[in-house]
Amino acid sequence: MFGVVPKAIWQKKYPADENNLCNWALRSLLVKTEGRIVLIDTGYGDKQDEKFFKQAHLNGGDGLHGALKKAGFTADDITDVVLTHLHADHCGGTIGYDAEKDEYYPVFRNANFWIGKDQWEWAMNPNIREKGAFLKENILPIKDTGRLKLVEENTMISPEFEVRLFYGHTKGQLVPFIHYQGKKIVFAADLIPSTAHIPLLFNMAYDIYQMTTIEEKEQVLKEAYDNNYILFFQHDLYNECCNLKMTERGIRADNKFTLSEWLSSHE
Repeated sequence: MFGVVPKAIWQKKYPADENNLCNWALRSLLVKTEGRIVLIDTGYGDKQDEKFFKQAHLNGGDGLHGALKKAGFTADDITDVVLTHLHADHCGGTIGYDAEKDEYYPVFRNANFWIGKDQWEWAMNPNIREKGAFLKENILPIKDTGRLKLVEENTMISPEFEVRLFYGHTKGQLVPFIHYQGKKIVFAADLIPSTAHIPLLFNMAYDIYQMTTIEEKEQVLKEAYDNNYILFFQHDLYNECCNLKMTERGIRADNKFTLSEWLSSHE
């Protein structure tokens, strides 16, 4: 998760257990705008076998549908699913497997599915580094719904919901920028997985193009700092959101909080 950064340095920011494993969050985000209910990413889902999930060491949480229920919604309420990219932990919950395990079906049967065009094409012909994360059963049935929306450029899905394309982690990753009461909330996805990844050189070995990741992070962090954006972290177990500050070592996390705490202070 931290690439070439030595463990002696990164473990001060994000601890590992005795097996050298770190515990990570896997957050989706629900965004209600005028006329739309947008879900960002769908987690792993449950189609794969025990051997597959044993490697992921899943633990805790309400699960996607439990969290939707807590928020007062069901899968049928979702009008749009934005998939940041097609790695299994981000898109697996989009497609379900029926009880007989002989037919796939869209879990969000009333939704359009937004994916970067370059990401879709990249996943259709996977490279050896990412092949294990691009699973056909997660991806191909999305096209069969007839509601696949391929994003070719930075796009406003609605007046409040913007997606931008990024290429360091994987080609054509979508990063949502949510406009709310004059502020922007950035769903940082795998561009900046946690507060520990804010330093420019703290990047995942999973990133296909390391230098591109650094350049993209630098650009987003500068824009976010200059405009006081909120960063929402998909994978940081300890910190859900933060704003930024400038230090002698560059841009770093400032105040850390949950999105609910921030929203309640802006009601």
